Amino acid sequence: MSAGKKPVRLPEWNLRDLYEEPDGLSVVRDFQRLEKLCGDFKKAYDGKVAALPAEALAGAIADYETIQELIGKLGSYAQLAFAKNMSDAAIARFYQNTQEKITTLSSRILFFTLSINTIDDNDLAEKLRNPSLQKFAPWLRDVRAFRPYQLSEALEKLLHEKTVAGVSAWIRLFDESIAALRFRVGNKNLTEPEVFNLLSKKDPAARKKAALSIGKVLASNAKLFALITNTLAKDKDIEDRWRGFKAPISSRNVANYIEDKVVDALLIAVRKNYPKLSHRYYALKAKWFGKKQLDYWDRNAPLPGDADRTYGWNEAKELVLTSYGDFSPEMAAIGRQFFDKPWIDALPSPGKSPGAFAHPTVPSAHPYLLMNFLGKSRDVMTLAHELGHGVHQVLSGRQGALMCDTPLTLAETASVFGEQLAFREMVRREKNAVRRKRLIASKVEDMLNTVVRQVAFCEFEKRLHAERKDGEVAIERICRIWMSAQAESLGPAVKLHGDYRYFWTYIPHFIHSPFYVYAYAFGDCLVNSLYAAYQSGRLPDFEKKYLIMLEAGGTLRHKELLTPFGLDAGRPDFWQQGLNVIAGMIDELE
Repeated sequence: MSAGKKPVRLPEWNLRDLYEEPDGLSVVRDFQRLEKLCGDFKKAYDGKVAALPAEALAGAIADYETIQELIGKLGSYAQLAFAKNMSDAAIARFYQNTQEKITTLSSRILFFTLSINTIDDNDLAEKLRNPSLQKFAPWLRDVRAFRPYQLSEALEKLLHEKTVAGVSAWIRLFDESIAALRFRVGNKNLTEPEVFNLLSKKDPAARKKAALSIGKVLASNAKLFALITNTLAKDKDIEDRWRGFKAPISSRNVANYIEDKVVDALLIAVRKNYPKLSHRYYALKAKWFGKKQLDYWDRNAPLPGDADRTYGWNEAKELVLTSYGDFSPEMAAIGRQFFDKPWIDALPSPGKSPGAFAHPTVPSAHPYLLMNFLGKSRDVMTLAHELGHGVHQVLSGRQGALMCDTPLTLAETASVFGEQLAFREMVRREKNAVRRKRLIASKVEDMLNTVVRQVAFCEFEKRLHAERKDGEVAIERICRIWMSAQAESLGPAVKLHGDYRYFWTYIPHFIHSPFYVYAYAFGDCLVNSLYAAYQSGRLPDFEKKYLIMLEAGGTLRHKELLTPFGLDAGRPDFWQQGLNVIAGMIDELE
C-alpha cells in the first residue's frame, strides 16, 4: 500500500430499507396491520375456500400473497439483524419475539393452503381455465405437491405453533452457541470464521495450531451439539412418520419438487466417482507436498512455493463485476446495486454469523448478502457466489411473493455459474504459470468441496437419521459415522485423526435445513453442463435464455427450465457429464 493511502473499509449493510430499528414504530405498525389482515382474511374465507368460484379464489390468493409479503418483510428484518450480531441479547430477544408473533398470526391463516388441498382435482382443473386463476397455477401446483402428506387442520396448526418452542428454539441455541465460541491460537481468541481462515494459510504450523484449537473447542462443546442434533433428528422422525414420508430425505425432495430417483442418481454418481475425483486429487496434492498423506488441516492448504495472494475489496468487486458484465451487462448492472446501496455486509466482527448467505427478503424490497471477507481467492469466489444468488433473487422477485422462491436444487445454479464466470476471469488475468496452476487447483478444491464434500455430508445425515430412529445416538457413535463418511469421500491420501471426529458439530446445514447439502452438488454438476453448453457457442441467445431461466423463479420445474439448453437431469448420463468436467481439470493438473 502506498504512503498516505487509507485501507478500504469493508461494507456493512443498511437494513433501513426494511425498518429503521428493532421494535421501532414502523415495526409496531406493520404488526398491527398484519394482525388486522390475518383476522379479516380468516373471517372472509375460513370454511369457504373449496366452494369459491375461480375469480374469487384468485382474489383470495392475491390477499394471501399480500399477507405473506408482510410476514416475509418482518421476519427477514429480524433474521438479518440477528445474523449481524448474534451475541447481542436485545437483538436475540427481538428475533425470538418476532418469530413468535409471526407464528401466532400466521396460524390464523393456515387453513387456506390446507383447504386448497381439499379441492377435487377435476374441480380445480376446471377453475384453472379462468385466466385470473391461471396466473397462480404454479403456486397451486406446488401447494398440492404436499397434499399426500397433509395432516388434519388441528394437527397442522399445533405443529406450526409449536415451532417457536421446538425446532426454531433449538436452531437459535445452535446459532448463538457457535457465534459465542472462541478459539485460542497463540495469544489470540479467534471467532469461528477467523480460525477456519487459518486452515488456508501458507504456514503449516499456523494451520496445525488452528486445527488443533478447533478440535479442542468443538470437543469440549460436543455434548451440547449432540443434544441439539439428536433432538432435531427425533423431531423430524416424528413428523415424517405422521406425514408418511418413506425416508428422512424424502421431505426435502418434495420441498425441492424433485423426484427421489433423480436425487438418488446424483448421490450414486458422485460416490461412484470418489476415486476418480477426490481420491486422485488429494493423492496428487500429497505428492506436491512430498508426502504420502496429507493431514486433514492441509487439505485446503496453498500449494508449496505459492506466495499468499490477497485481494482488496475493490479489486474483488471489480473482478466479479467485470466477469459478470462480459457475460451479461444486465447481470452486472443488477450486481452493481449490491455494492452501491449498500446491500452487502462483508466486515468480519464478533458475534456475526459465520460463513456467507444471500437473503432474498421480499419482492417489494431487495436481497441482502452476508459474508466474512478476509482477502483470499476463496473470498472472491464467495463474493461471486453470493452475488449470483442476489442477482437471481432480484430477477425472480418479479414473480411476486408466492412464486419467486426457487427450489434449492436450482437455487444454487446462478451462484455456481457466477463463481465459474469469476474463476475464468481470474485465470485469464493471471500470466504467471505457477499462479495459474494454483488457481486451477484452488478451483478443483472448491468443486470437490461443493460436490464430493456435500454428498459426503448428505451420506452422514442419511446414516445419522437412520440410526436415530432406534434411539439417541451417542456422541462417539456420531463421530464414527462422520469419520466413516469423510474417509470414504476424501480417500487414503487424507489422514483423518484426533479431534477431527468432532468437526460435524459446526456444520449449520445439518441443523437449519436437513438434507439441504445435496443441492450444492446438484447445482455444481448442473452448472458444469450448463457452462459447457455456453462455451460451445452452439446455443443461440444463451444469455437471454439464462436470464429468463433465473426470472422464472418457482414457476417452472427443473425439466422445463433446462429444456431450452438441451439438458435433462433425468437422463442417466447427465450427472456424469458434470463430474467429467472436474475430472478433466484434474487431468490438466496431472
